[in-house]
Amino acid sequence: VFYLLGCVASAFSGILAYGLMQLGGREGLTGWRWIFIIEGALTVALGIAGYWLLVDFPDSKRKSWAFLGQRECDWVVDRIRRDRGDTEVPPFQLARFLRGGADWKVWAYAMIFFDTTTLSYALAYTLPILLVGNMGFTVGQAQCLVAPPYAFAGIIMYATAWVGDKYHVRGPIILFNMLLCLIGLPIMGWASSAGVRYFGVFLVTAGANSNIPAAMSFQANNIRGQWKRAFCSATLVGFGGFGGIAGSLVFREQDKLTGYKPGMWACIACSLLTVILVILCDLAFRRANKKADKGEKLVESFDDGGSSDFRYTY
Repeated sequence: VFYLLGCVASAFSGILAYGLMQLGGREGLTGWRWIFIIEGALTVALGIAGYWLLVDFPDSKRKSWAFLGQRECDWVVDRIRRDRGDTEVPPFQLARFLRGGADWKVWAYAMIFFDTTTLSYALAYTLPILLVGNMGFTVGQAQCLVAPPYAFAGIIMYATAWVGDKYHVRGPIILFNMLLCLIGLPIMGWASSAGVRYFGVFLVTAGANSNIPAAMSFQANNIRGQWKRAFCSATLVGFGGFGGIAGSLVFREQDKLTGYKPGMWACIACSLLTVILVILCDLAFRRANKKADKGEKLVESFDDGGSSDFRYTY
């Protein structure tokens, strides 16, 4: 829900930017400066308010504006305990924390998230530029045309989340979203009509943005142990940040004459790598779950020895 709201908000960012650009000349400031000032001020204000508004973990001593009663908190903690068996946080040890990096799946999750954020940031940074330089729209039109693809992405994100939750699947959701990207990217880069290329933008925007919560849940559902989870979360967020850096370099100004083809190929490569990694993870999960069902192994056994009831979600 959190990322869905952010995606829907992105649908209006272009329209808001277009409106703020009309302030150009006021107080001697250009339009782009007004965008940074007003949107930056709103971000800072909401960030400060978030200290009091964000909900903490149910067993935290810091209660978040009475969001849950004590009975409800106990119920949530008990549900997590029965699902993963790792609600108790053991004392921190650096060796225990770093041991999480010995699992290849931790790095697979990180690379999946890197690929996903590279795609989503590349669009977030340069979609208006692509609409102008690659499709021939004006600057004003481009800022407004950013909205529909992100609104469509919000619909796809909600639909895939519903399917994933109802049928307890994670990997197929990521594969479906990457399939949208693999269909949309060639359309964006090689279709002759600007309208058809814009249709490709819908597919890529939906697939890339829908995969961010899908990739995060793929990781969160398949990790046990508090300190392994901490290490895995750190690598996931870190590689997501690297994806933001890579995304800023995907569609370069010097590639404008080629229709930004190198950037298209880079995005296709990220999509294909994600497909390969998800398939490898799902095959490993399936094999491990079968062994766990036969009592041959404990899935995700860590410092606490593992839980006989835990199974991978793939």
